[in-house]
Amino acid sequence: MTIRNFSEDTLTAEVLRRIEGTPNARLKEVMTSLVKHLHAFVREVRPTPEEWFTGIKFLTDTGHWCDDKRQEYILMSDTLGVSMLVDFIHYGNDTNATESTVLGPFFVEGAPEMPLGANIARPGTPGEPCYVSGTVSGLDGKPVAGALLDIWEAGGDGYYDVQKPEGTNLRARFRAGADGKFHFRCVRPSSYPVPHDGPVGRMLAATGRHPMRPGHLHFMLQAPGYDKLWTHLFVRGDEFLDSDAVFGVKDSLVIDFRRNGSGVYEASYDFVLKPSSAIRQK
Repeated sequence: MTIRNFSEDTLTAEVLRRIEGTPNARLKEVMTSLVKHLHAFVREVRPTPEEWFTGIKFLTDTGHWCDDKRQEYILMSDTLGVSMLVDFIHYGNDTNATESTVLGPFFVEGAPEMPLGANIARPGTPGEPCYVSGTVSGLDGKPVAGALLDIWEAGGDGYYDVQKPEGTNLRARFRAGADGKFHFRCVRPSSYPVPHDGPVGRMLAATGRHPMRPGHLHFMLQAPGYDKLWTHLFVRGDEFLDSDAVFGVKDSLVIDFRRNGSGVYEASYDFVLKPSSAIRQK
């Protein structure tokens, strides 16, 4: 039956009717839920046409700020807590494995692979020297030989290499040894603001929020037979641990960075990987 004179409720029902024939079952599920929630949001908030256009313009501006070095939509997802919600749902926290957190907008594929012990900071990089070590093992406690670790961080000036013109810096790949151990040099992580010169920054300011993240090192760990893990190691004592702009802090990921007798900061962490989902489902 064709309906032309819609009401608030019959319009929603008609949109849902028109996507009933979506061939892909998962797409149908996602689109049905999206329409229901989006229409419910509009009925609850009752935006004026001018307000709705402002929202559309915000999304348009967000897209215009995206390029191969900056992903403003990921930043928006992070600062609204959506990235962490997806992470909770996907990765969970039901084992003794290392907890995950947001990937962030500054991961870059194909970082240079370096030998264990190398320094990922080029000479002259802002920041205090730091030495990081640890192990990679499975839930059974056995070392994960050859695990691949992607590592990246901001410099002491608060910027990632992709935000500067000098090329790759403060990011690298390492392979754990046969004993699962790894070690490398870097700079001590320090707190910094997420990019806030664009639409997401304006959103944070308009809602009375700061753009700061506590100091942290990014890690992505991969090994055959294990789930990929992306996580951070946070600096204990950082003033922004309880107000991280992207809601990424977990207690188990907060560690000590202590200065040794040579004036170099040291930190250590033992990562534990989950067996892959395919293996767990057998």
